[in-house]
Amino acid sequence: MHSRYEVVIGLEVHVQLTTKTKIFCGCSKDFGQEPNSQTCPVCLGLPGALPVLNKQVVEYAIKTGLATNHQIAPHSIFARKNYFYPDLPKGYQISQFELPICEHGWLNIETEAGGKKRIGITRIHMEEDAGKLTHGGASGSLVDLNRACTPLLEVVSEPDMRSADEAIAYLKQLHQIVMYLGVCDGNLEEGSFRCDANVSIRPKGQKELGTRAELKNLNSFRFIKQAIEYEVERQADLLDEGGKVVQETRLFDADTGMSRSMRSKEEAHDYRYFPDPDLVPLVVDEAWIERVRAELPELPEVKRQRYVEQLGLPEYDAGVLAAERAVAEYFEALVALHGQPKICSNWVMGEVLRALKESDGTIADCPLSPELLAGLLGRIADNTISNKIAKTVFEEIWRSGKSADQVIEEQGLKQVTDTGAIEAILDEIIAANLDQFAELKGGKDKLTGFFVGQVMKLSKGKANPGMVNQLIQKKISE
Repeated sequence: MHSRYEVVIGLEVHVQLTTKTKIFCGCSKDFGQEPNSQTCPVCLGLPGALPVLNKQVVEYAIKTGLATNHQIAPHSIFARKNYFYPDLPKGYQISQFELPICEHGWLNIETEAGGKKRIGITRIHMEEDAGKLTHGGASGSLVDLNRACTPLLEVVSEPDMRSADEAIAYLKQLHQIVMYLGVCDGNLEEGSFRCDANVSIRPKGQKELGTRAELKNLNSFRFIKQAIEYEVERQADLLDEGGKVVQETRLFDADTGMSRSMRSKEEAHDYRYFPDPDLVPLVVDEAWIERVRAELPELPEVKRQRYVEQLGLPEYDAGVLAAERAVAEYFEALVALHGQPKICSNWVMGEVLRALKESDGTIADCPLSPELLAGLLGRIADNTISNKIAKTVFEEIWRSGKSADQVIEEQGLKQVTDTGAIEAILDEIIAANLDQFAELKGGKDKLTGFFVGQVMKLSKGKANPGMVNQLIQKKISE
């Protein structure tokens, strides 16, 4: 990046809602169905078809607004955003303009320097999605209107971000929140969470904003970062060569890592917004807002802080466990059963998440319930099995669904805690390694690990390591 410029980034995020039906009709919004199979006169924009607002969409908008520190408007209206495109059957999109449902919000992000930075959010408004165009082939371009009328929230940030990394931090924070709330499934590839980035640069110290370009077609965090960084370099090179940045919409090509001009960027007046005469103003009273507020889950940032302050977890553990609501719920259920938060954290982050990654599954697919895992941890705590044997037991529970007690009994994995039995094994090993034992008695403490390892090997991992260490110290002092 050319050092004499400052980057200015604002993001517009479209959050597709997880309602069962669309925003203004009763059609299903399931992804991947046969083209044009989930449509009705409202979706198709047929004359005389009237929209009816889905109440669940309003609830989700309030919930998202509260979780992102917005003011919820007691009175908002829907507007018609007029433009002509084949995937927009009515010739306009129903959206909100002058009076959106949420305004003046913010999110805190972690900066590259390790501090916190507040990113302002101008507004969140409700709107319907357009259809989908498929280009190419002998048949030309085809229109699928299954997605038309799908409910969206558009989250419009202030131009407060100063790097691609800050933009990604903001997006990941917002993505995490809408998934915690259950208002969005967060699937970037399917377009459930998609972002347009407004990028401009200006000479350092200048207050006036530079001319911005809007980047579209961004369906992964990696591509968003690449697109922003490319656009910053493109604009800087253009200005350094004496050129001017043109306000336009650009498409990012992930294959080439470059963007290309799509069209000149429209302003609000180009859309000729006016209140939609088919939809009455929306009134949200304080009782409705407070009811939704009472239903909010504990959000990721608060949960992370609680894990550190109340459960004594390291910041890293807290971040991993709180990142996904279902993982956090699994962890908390395990702690409620077993106690020992750090031990629970180690097993969830280590064995559980590792096994899920290997099987390409999510926590919802986990065959090991918190109850089964608590049973395993209990057998470690009471010295029935060692940590090493516990890994073997874990794999068998994961495969079979049996309890730890069943696996231990069936496979004869119970830890040897009989002092006499362990001492007999140790004597055998000492007899076979007299030189090493003499060195150990002479003060070469590192050899303790060698003798412990040999006992564990000969006992097939069943010997209690603590007892082995105690017996070794006893032999040294004899």
